[in-house]
Amino acid sequence: MGKILVTGGAGFIGSHTCVELLDAGYEIVILDNFSNSKPESLNRIKKITGKDFKFYEADLLDLDKVNAVFDENPDIEAVIHFAGLKAVGESVRMPVEYYHNNITGTLMLIKAMREHNAKKIVFSSSATVYGLDNEVPYVETMPTHTSTNPYGYTKVMIEQILNDVYVSDNDWSVALLRYFNPIGAHKSGLIGEDPNGIPNNLFPYIAQVAVGKLPALGVFGNDYDTPDGTGVRDYIHVVDLAKGHLCAVKYVMENKGVEAINLGTGKGSSVLDVLHAFEKACGKELPYVIKPRRAGDIAWSYAKPDKAKKLLNWEAQYGIDEMCADGWNFAKNNPNGL
Repeated sequence: MGKILVTGGAGFIGSHTCVELLDAGYEIVILDNFSNSKPESLNRIKKITGKDFKFYEADLLDLDKVNAVFDENPDIEAVIHFAGLKAVGESVRMPVEYYHNNITGTLMLIKAMREHNAKKIVFSSSATVYGLDNEVPYVETMPTHTSTNPYGYTKVMIEQILNDVYVSDNDWSVALLRYFNPIGAHKSGLIGEDPNGIPNNLFPYIAQVAVGKLPALGVFGNDYDTPDGTGVRDYIHVVDLAKGHLCAVKYVMENKGVEAINLGTGKGSSVLDVLHAFEKACGKELPYVIKPRRAGDIAWSYAKPDKAKKLLNWEAQYGIDEMCADGWNFAKNNPNGL
């Protein structure tokens, strides 16, 4: 069994996926530049699994460094590609940086993979590719050319690039995993979502309110056409998501072609649903403030996950209460992050 290169492997989803890979007996190589992660997460992965791995602190924009990783590990057979900037609001303010980092970085990675004949890739895409015009629940056959923000467009474009790469060379095997809103943490409480700076995502923000680091949660909009007026999203336990990547790696090892696959629960929960489930987990009320809607946000977003079950034999196991219990376990054990 060849090695798996995990770009962005020190990050939230990356670290949980590395745990699942190691537990399943894979050898891994992690590449990360720590732009939104911390070196400590690598120690935690080792602690949870009892296994070691090679790590390279490198940026995908540096083709020489990326090539060096493949040169030193000629047995890399497949890549799981998480590395990328991912804050919707920030992408609206910094489109050039987002397009450059996410798209150019991926092109450098593909060049290195092609050069070293490692043509199997699992790409961390996003439900944002479905944009504003598709009806929920989202299915993989829907058009994906109308994202609402530059971050989403980088995902649309990278999916297109990977499709084109396969058309040019049918030796490639590509899984485009479109996922929704990963939350929660590993049962051990050792790894979880620990962004650098003020969180952009709902869940770590709630967690920081719960541990007393932030005064109140800002809820962006309570006038959407949803049961309680707040946005409804398909929240998925990060461990379920990590296991989905494990299934996808097995799939690309055995099948050529390109498949877009939703990883979600198929159920939506509102912002306030998540807040109240977190209150239940931590045993106290958490203050929140209603703020204006954010540009580019939509009322409903959830998946039809049937294809993942059929192709990958995968489905989500955990509900919102378990996501919040595990997330709180991580937050209270790591109030200041990793």
